[in-house]
Amino acid sequence: MTPSRLPHSKYVYRALTLIFLLTVTLTMSAQWSAQEEEGGIPAYNAGPPAKDTKLPPVLTKDQLWGADAQYSYQTHAYDLASKIPTVLHQQPCYCYCDRMGHNSLHSCFENTHGARCSTCLKELYYSYREHKKGKTAAQIRAGIIKGDWKLIDLDTAATIN
Repeated sequence: MTPSRLPHSKYVYRALTLIFLLTVTLTMSAQWSAQEEEGGIPAYNAGPPAKDTKLPPVLTKDQLWGADAQYSYQTHAYDLASKIPTVLHQQPCYCYCDRMGHNSLHSCFENTHGARCSTCLKELYYSYREHKKGKTAAQIRAGIIKGDWKLIDLDTAATIN
């Protein structure tokens, strides 16, 4: 190669590399957003667990500490979750944690994920409030899918009983 061609090929190589990276980035982000736009309903269970099936336990508030128990609405949420496990089992979770193996909103409160996620917390408080009003799990799910959980104020949620 002549010296005059070497710098030119270096720029072509860089340009092709950038085009490749841009293409990969756009492809991956398009797939991610398409999952949320295509129906976009995260995993949930259409009905309660079978009678002989025992759901994994919800953590107790004593099992939460540090950042997971910094606010009263975090620990209170776990108390409420333990009261309505089959309702939570039938709800989707719009933080899309099903991508990491969760199969419903109940899964979020089997570990500390629920304490760290405002989406999980708001959906829990919404589910509990609506359950106390006498709504079925399917009716609660319809409200969650509609986005009604977004109106929950976590600063006042700890007063929900």
